[in-house]
Amino acid sequence: MSDAVIDPSVPPSGIGCVECDEAGGWWFHLRRCTQCGHIGCCDDSPAKHATAHFHATGHPLIRSFEPGEAWFWNYETNELYESGPELAPPIAHPADQPAPGPEGRVPADWAQTLR
Repeated sequence: MSDAVIDPSVPPSGIGCVECDEAGGWWFHLRRCTQCGHIGCCDDSPAKHATAHFHATGHPLIRSFEPGEAWFWNYETNELYESGPELAPPIAHPADQPAPGPEGRVPADWAQTLR
């Protein structure tokens, strides 16, 4: 894992997917860019904003933003890392925020939309 793409001092951009929040959408799980702190939704989510962020910015490394998960993923090398450096808090979305989320925006048939 390259330290060049990790800035442990940068806090997350929020507690939910930035683009989903702006559009009124929903997500399955959340991912955090280790370079700029952008929070985006995972590839199982309808909009796949974390991967879109990688393509738009070239920031290749993400960390799970789910409670109890500390793994990292490198989009460039398709490598999974079980752990890595500590990042600025918070390290996950609030434990009372449901997944999928956010509460009130998840459709009743959400499970049928997952890939």
